Amino acid sequence: MQSTENITLESWPVSNADRADIGTVYHFAVRQTGVDLDFHLRQFFRNEKASFHFFDDFASLILISRRFPLCAIVMGSRTTLAPEIELLQAIKFNVFLSIIPVILFHPEPDNATVIAAFQNGVEEFIYGEWVEKLVEVRVRRVISRSRRDLSVNPSTRLPGPTMIEEEIQRQLERGDEIAVCYADLDNFKAYNDYYGYAFGDRIIRLTAQIVRDIVFDCCREGFVGHIAGDDFIFVIPRNLVEKVCPAIIKCFDAIIPYRYAEADRDRGFISTANRRGEMESYPILTISIAVVINENRTFHHMGEMSKMLADLKKAAKQLPGSNYLIERRKKY
Repeated sequence: MQSTENITLESWPVSNADRADIGTVYHFAVRQTGVDLDFHLRQFFRNEKASFHFFDDFASLILISRRFPLCAIVMGSRTTLAPEIELLQAIKFNVFLSIIPVILFHPEPDNATVIAAFQNGVEEFIYGEWVEKLVEVRVRRVISRSRRDLSVNPSTRLPGPTMIEEEIQRQLERGDEIAVCYADLDNFKAYNDYYGYAFGDRIIRLTAQIVRDIVFDCCREGFVGHIAGDDFIFVIPRNLVEKVCPAIIKCFDAIIPYRYAEADRDRGFISTANRRGEMESYPILTISIAVVINENRTFHHMGEMSKMLADLKKAAKQLPGSNYLIERRKKY
């Protein structure tokens, strides 16, 4: 690493992804021997909130991780990296720590060290010539990839809550007249309780496929996300609502009955205990979609839409069968 006394930091454009992170608090766990990694990190994140927590061993790192939501573990040395490689191995064997990206630095590592680092799961290894801007980009991309990966639902492979909010906010800031659609399955808990988790998960994945395929078939610029459980969000141009929502409902209603046992399908319902422990009959699964349209750039933030979506979804679920409701009231 170059001397910290002769660093020239130039101003340069911030990407849209990084600009979206402004206001986020970055927490770094740092272990450094003969290098000043924290100095460079402070410069990289000088326009954002960042805190640095120093550790010497695995036990102190565990304590730090319990107190702060770490965005990266950064370790570097000018001498041997053997202790850091050993720590890296322990980090990746720990269920909680393993999801936190690790960044290593050494000015001139041998090939065996580089290979050992990647074999043990390091996300980024910075070595050789230290180019300030390049290193900053690499550090930021490690954090960005980690946040993206953590936000993707592992079952449906669809973007999760963080990416959903970022995408909607991006389109709102661009002034697009979009329709934000909140899809939810009716009586899914009863189906999940009756048939079991494995069958319930198949329903979730099938629903994701139906929504994703229809949205993308109708508009390539569409967006589909998975909030959690049986809740989905899709974003489409406002003029496609009357095409996309009925298509999703038609496809869902045609396929879902065949995810029931023949006797249950012929009967048209299943019987299982409700939340009060009482036996209750539940009809074949249906889907409800709440739609809020950003007409005339009414909304400026996702938070302004979320309450209306939640209220409208409750109203849609009160109606029999699969349906969609479009919010006609003004913003509240």
